[in-house]
Amino acid sequence: MNDLTGPRARERLVHLLRDRSFEQKRVVLASGRESDFFIDCKQAVLTAEGHALVGALMLDALDALPGCDAVAGVELGGCPLASAVSLMSHLRGTPLPALYVRKETKDHGSRRQVEGDKALHPGARVVMLEDVITTGGSTLKAVEKLRAAGAEVVGVIALVDRLEGGAEAIRTAGLPVVALCTRRDFLPDPA
Repeated sequence: MNDLTGPRARERLVHLLRDRSFEQKRVVLASGRESDFFIDCKQAVLTAEGHALVGALMLDALDALPGCDAVAGVELGGCPLASAVSLMSHLRGTPLPALYVRKETKDHGSRRQVEGDKALHPGARVVMLEDVITTGGSTLKAVEKLRAAGAEVVGVIALVDRLEGGAEAIRTAGLPVVALCTRRDFLPDPA
């Protein structure tokens, strides 16, 4: 198995993101903002190697945050992150359940906002996993849904921080943020 920890693993993940996920072009983001690049992290994360790398690196990044009982991802981009971290935690003997936070409540069946919620107990400490942070708005909405389900959110780990104020907004809301990559891994700083 390839090395899944340390600088070499991070370098390989950045390479996968550059190769499969990154495009330098003008786009309108979900936040409504215009940007000079687009990064669809799922294209890299959903490869077998990407899944293993992101699971290991995000699990390692948990060490920089308060301890947690579970990890959560927002549909759609955060779900494979939560599953990858959960799987890697099991393989390392420190199992953490994965939770999926829905953007909209299901209109049928269980009508859940949080999938995997049977793993939650009142006050369960949860770390939110994000693929890309721009404004922080979607992350903070998901945090509120987790809190409504009885969780205590203790921090956020992002695969990519676009460096557009989102991490600061999340920190202002009282949550620590760790980013594996930033805009600088893909583009030089604007002049």
